[in-house]
Amino acid sequence: MSFLSLDFVSTVRAARSGLVDNLSDVEGMTAWAREHAAELGLDASFTASEELRQETVRLRQAVRALFARAVAPGPPSRADAAELPPFEEALALVNATALAAPTAPQLSWDGEPALVTVSPADASARLRGRLATAAVEFLASPERALLRTCQAPRCVLYYVKEHPRQEWCSTACGNRARAARHYREHKK
Repeated sequence: MSFLSLDFVSTVRAARSGLVDNLSDVEGMTAWAREHAAELGLDASFTASEELRQETVRLRQAVRALFARAVAPGPPSRADAAELPPFEEALALVNATALAAPTAPQLSWDGEPALVTVSPADASARLRGRLATAAVEFLASPERALLRTCQAPRCVLYYVKEHPRQEWCSTACGNRARAARHYREHKK
């Protein structure tokens, strides 16, 4: 199960060296957008600008603030909890961004009729609009109730709980958490 909004907020992740931000520069932003080009309505030649990168990072922080609110009363991600915008500001930004790049269903008829979604907006507005729309759709869906923050040591990711006993975002995080618990218990 893949959610564009989870991929988007996961552009901030933990590594052994500390936090890694895939959107920290224009090259990283361009690479991430190209990896998700089909979902974002972009072509393979898309290149981000510094202005788009900054606006996208601001949108990501707003979406992360909404995710933090969605997992409450559980703890938000430790990556940037202190740096998130206030809830009302985050909600307004996500909604305004989604409205700025309207999409409409259209009928394509190349041999067989097919439903396509088009946006008259430029690539920058389309990218941010699609990311905001993905966040709105996810947070309004039943999956929102399954949104969790991984509590493994050093992990800062959000994930959708797919199994009743799932406690971590990945097997690697589960192994790390069990190893840390074992170390704490046997350290005495």
